[in-house]
Amino acid sequence: MLPVLAAVLAFITIGGVGWVLVGGDDSSGQAVKRAKVLATSRTESVAAAKRAAVANTPEARRKQIMVQLREVDRRERKARMTTSAKLKQAGLELSLRTFVVISVVMGLVGALLAFVLGGNILIVLGVGIAMGLGLPRWVVNMKAKARMKKFSLAFPDAVDVLVRGIKTGLPVHDCFKVIARESPEPLAGEFRLLVEGMGVGLTLADALDKMYMRMPTPELKFFAIVIAIQQKSGGNLAEALSNLTSVLRARRMMGEKIKAMSSEAVASAAIIGSLPPAVMIMVTLTSPSYMMLLFTDVRGHVMLLGAVLWMATGVFVMKRMINFKF
Repeated sequence: MLPVLAAVLAFITIGGVGWVLVGGDDSSGQAVKRAKVLATSRTESVAAAKRAAVANTPEARRKQIMVQLREVDRRERKARMTTSAKLKQAGLELSLRTFVVISVVMGLVGALLAFVLGGNILIVLGVGIAMGLGLPRWVVNMKAKARMKKFSLAFPDAVDVLVRGIKTGLPVHDCFKVIARESPEPLAGEFRLLVEGMGVGLTLADALDKMYMRMPTPELKFFAIVIAIQQKSGGNLAEALSNLTSVLRARRMMGEKIKAMSSEAVASAAIIGSLPPAVMIMVTLTSPSYMMLLFTDVRGHVMLLGAVLWMATGVFVMKRMINFKF
C-alpha cells in the first residue's frame, strides 16, 4: 500500500504544480488582455474627448449651424417650388386638381388645332406638350413674379407704418390691421391673412412663416428674422424696424443700379435671341418655296428640331449670364 500511496501523492503533487504553472500562464495572459482593453478604452476616451473638444469650437459650431441652415433652406425652397405653392404665390384661387384639368384641356386643344392645320405627329405632340405643360406654368410663374415685385415695392412703406404706429404706442397687432386696411394689393391681402391667422390662435412667428410660403420675398424674410430676434432678446422694435427699412431701400437702390448697368447686356441678349426667328419669318414671307422644305420634308423637321434645341440652349445660357442676383 505504501508504494501506491506514494504514487498517488506524487501524482497529486505533480498535477498541482502543473495546474499552478498553467493557471499562472492563463492569469498573466488575462492580465495582459485586461491591460490592452484598458489601454484601448483609455485611447478611445481620449479620442472622444478630443473630438468633443473640436466639435465645441466656435468654427465647428458655425459650420454645423450653416449645414442646418442650408438644409432648412433646401426644404423650404423645395416646398415653395411646388405647383400648389406657385398658385398661392400668383394669388390664384385654384386647386391643384383644377389647374391640372385646365392644363390637360389646353394641351388637347393645342394638339387638335395643330392636327387640323395639317401638322405631322411630331408637331402635334410638341404643340400639345407646350400648350399643356409649358404655357400654364409660364403664366402662373409670370403672375407670381409680378405679384411678388409689387409686394416688395410696397413693403418698406408698410414697415414705416409699423414703426410710426409702435412709436405712438399702438400694439403690433393693431399696426398690422392698419397696414391691411390702408396698403395697396397684394400687400393688404397678405397682411389681412396675417391678422386673420393671428386671430384664430397662430403665433406671430407661425403666421409670418405661412405668409412667407405665400410670398417668398427676401424683404419678408428679413422682417420675420427681425421680429423673431426681438421677441427672443428684447430691445427697441421700432429702432430695429427703422434700420430694416433703411436696408430695404438701400437694397432696392442697389438693384436699380445693377439693372441700369446690365441693361446693355440684356438688350444684346434680346437682340441675339430674337434675330434667328425674325430672319426665318422674313425669309418665309419673301420666299415661301425656299423655306417650305423645312416643314414638308423629314430632314427639314430634324433641322428645325435641332435649331430649336440650340436656340433654347443659347437663350438659357444668355439668361444665366445676365441674371444678376443681389
